[in-house]
Amino acid sequence: MMKKILVLAILISGCILSNAQNKKTICDLGITINPRFSKAKAIDSIIKKYTDAILPGTAIAVYTEKEGWWTSSSGYANLEEKTPMENCHLQYIQSVSKMYMATEILLLKEKGKIDFDDPMTKYLPVKYSRYIKDAGKITVRMLLNQTSGVPEYNSNPSFVNHVMMHPSDYFTQEDCLKSIGGEELQFVPGSKYRYTNTNYLLLSLIGDALTGNHAAFIQQNILKPLGLKNTYYGLDHNYLRGLNLPQSYWDILAVGRPANFTKLQQVTVASSKGDDGLVCTPVDAVKFLKAIMEGKILKPESLKEMLNFVKDEKGRNRYGMGMIYFDLEGIPAYGHGGGGIGAGCGLLYIPSHKTYVFISTNLGVLVDTETTKKADDLKNEILITLLM
Repeated sequence: MMKKILVLAILISGCILSNAQNKKTICDLGITINPRFSKAKAIDSIIKKYTDAILPGTAIAVYTEKEGWWTSSSGYANLEEKTPMENCHLQYIQSVSKMYMATEILLLKEKGKIDFDDPMTKYLPVKYSRYIKDAGKITVRMLLNQTSGVPEYNSNPSFVNHVMMHPSDYFTQEDCLKSIGGEELQFVPGSKYRYTNTNYLLLSLIGDALTGNHAAFIQQNILKPLGLKNTYYGLDHNYLRGLNLPQSYWDILAVGRPANFTKLQQVTVASSKGDDGLVCTPVDAVKFLKAIMEGKILKPESLKEMLNFVKDEKGRNRYGMGMIYFDLEGIPAYGHGGGGIGAGCGLLYIPSHKTYVFISTNLGVLVDTETTKKADDLKNEILITLLM
């Protein structure tokens, strides 16, 4: 009975927002799309197959050195009003935001503001470090490459329960840290790899301490120089208001009937810093990764650090600095994935094919279900097509 009440409360609070943000919008993507892109017909067929079957909507952007730009979308940004998903819709990039956070920290190192082998306590105010056991043993580098051992705030039952029971309430970075206050580290700092969102939340606080406002630094030193006019991020809770975002859906009952969770999606994204929080068009996401790989934002030594992947216990390359190593059936790719309550995405660069791709859906993939597996299948089919 309690579970049904909880679900009903979330559904009511997550009711559909004003359709003003979903009206057809003409935007400047800042690219010239190649109408003769050789994989267009095949990929369009794939994304239509999935949006016709289960996914609410999906959007994709591709850049290849040989064929240039191509972008497409299918399905609905708003299921209830049958508003089509468009290339101009901003997408929640979720944990792909970590790539932007890592880039900021790398830029701060280039400016001589931070040393990766210093303990994080040298830069992180005591107000926050007091929540982390043995904080003085954790270096900035360990936060960046996910080897710190800090607990995952998203795995704390009390924190998750509060978010779910109060879906309209924003939370702070300190709220997240309080939820793991006093918990033992998962392992000796630096001894192994384990991905946690807390690492990048802590990096955002270090960024604030060094710059005054890490989000403003990202805007001035990354987004603005690269001309990413369709990318948004901020410290306040209002930066998502009025943006051309799709509605967000979650198959919470795992019955293949996603419910509208837009309000909860927006609250959690606007509350998340460092580990999440950015929204952008698919094209802007690809532009960002392309700029990184082409050395337009970071120095060569910084890019080398970013791609210095730590290995897991089986000796496999896993994580660099805001960058995941993907093994596509023996073909290396670099980038990041992202999953939330009402969205999922992936941003990859495939060096052997000189190809960049961003794929997104407005279906939540945070919890594995038969429905979310379809989003993974979509990604895999598109990647196979691009590699053919």
